[in-house]
Amino acid sequence: MDTNTPGFFEQVYKVVRCIPPGKVSSYGRIAAMLGYPRAARAVGYALSALRQPNQEGYTSANVPWQRVVNSQGRISIRHREQTANKQAEILRAEGVAVDGNGRIDLAVHLWEGLHLVELDDILRGD
Repeated sequence: MDTNTPGFFEQVYKVVRCIPPGKVSSYGRIAAMLGYPRAARAVGYALSALRQPNQEGYTSANVPWQRVVNSQGRISIRHREQTANKQAEILRAEGVAVDGNGRIDLAVHLWEGLHLVELDDILRGD
């Protein structure tokens, strides 16, 4: 067993940190990129966990959680209204057009993701 392999939450954080300002990805795309195509909800749990301190030092201040939306390009309706408004505000400040319903045009703002070699380098820490 490779003890240097980061856990799922840490993998999510490392990938989400690669999403550039002005772009978004979806929970499902992040999960699929990590090799878990049915783990979109787990990606959401990982991002929600950023509210609590963790040993790895990942926080909502250093992981751009706001750049992850649902597969329809909407800010997740599971968010409390205050959090959803904050997410929309941050995204707009980064240049992402968010409409009044919390929807983002994925044809314009979708991040294509990482290639396998890039993903491997990021997850290994190279």
